[in-house]
Amino acid sequence: MRKRSFVLISLICVAFSAAYAQYTTDKVVGQKNTDVIDSLKTATYPYLLPIWGERVVQKGFKIPKSAGLSAQYIFQESEILIQNLQVGFNHGPMHSLDEIIRFNSAIASSKGLNVRPDFWIFPFLNVYGILARSQTSTSIDAGIWLPDSSGWHEVTSFKTKAEFTATTYGFGLTPTVGIGGFFFALDANFSWSDIDELDKPAFVFVLGPRLGKNFVLTPKKPDMTLALWVGGFRVHLNSGTSGSLNAEELFPINEWEDKINTMYTKVADSQQKVDTWWNGLTPTEQKNPVNIAKHDAANSVLARAGGFVDKASQVVTNASDASVQYSLTKTPKNKWNFLIGTQFQINRSLMLRAECGIFGTRTQFIAGIQYRFNL
Repeated sequence: MRKRSFVLISLICVAFSAAYAQYTTDKVVGQKNTDVIDSLKTATYPYLLPIWGERVVQKGFKIPKSAGLSAQYIFQESEILIQNLQVGFNHGPMHSLDEIIRFNSAIASSKGLNVRPDFWIFPFLNVYGILARSQTSTSIDAGIWLPDSSGWHEVTSFKTKAEFTATTYGFGLTPTVGIGGFFFALDANFSWSDIDELDKPAFVFVLGPRLGKNFVLTPKKPDMTLALWVGGFRVHLNSGTSGSLNAEELFPINEWEDKINTMYTKVADSQQKVDTWWNGLTPTEQKNPVNIAKHDAANSVLARAGGFVDKASQVVTNASDASVQYSLTKTPKNKWNFLIGTQFQINRSLMLRAECGIFGTRTQFIAGIQYRFNL
């Protein structure tokens, strides 16, 4: 049976569903463009959008067609940090497993397709909607740690993988400015990812500044251009998440039995070592505040671990009907990564685009096609 766990931390995978994908309004400059500048001064603009379109065109700006529809394929992989884990069974009390379960790594990956309608509301502001569907997985490598008389030790480890489908919806804003083919765009989007295993849709905010240059490929076809850009990509997501899973989605029944039996043994061994150490101290040593603190801290953790194992053992007796509730906080290991991208504009209506995110602990690739028209 396929293992599943902590599906929520993969929500970051769908944060890349709405990156900047069109060229900007551009101020025409230079002696060689005098004829174009003069023609723009007397141009009419018969379309509804963008607002103030004719005024901006007559001041020497070339503006994109006002509406567009794009489709993009996205792949990404990123590292996540998980903390403050609490787990409960069958909607009973939650057990804090902070320090007891320590995550060595959590890798979230995703691939999917998004569709995005967009509109130039103003000549320097693009607004768009987001609708995405993605296949996402999360691989977790974690260890279980317990204290004894000599300190903390990893007593066992486990690996598990979550696979699920996410639907993402949202909107974004892209203020831009361009002059002489150079452009700057500051993309910001807000999205919510609906995943069955989460109690409520997960919110993600993405900020992506980009600086680039647009090149005309041939004077005979001034609308055929190639844009190149570099930039950054910053992700912020709501750090607290909770949800519920069927017990068998985490581990098959035989693995529950093996892991619970192992934990019973490890907790008992650690408790015995703590008791042996404490009973071996002299009365004076037992009054030492350092030893008291060490003894109390170890007993507290082992009591938490023992209580958790007792509750988990109840799952084994009826795993098909048992549920596991969880809550935790998660953050990207690195909020920023570096971007490079390009867009080939065949004409003012049809564009192809690719972008790659590198460096940091997140890698992403986006490839798409866009069609534009006037409203």
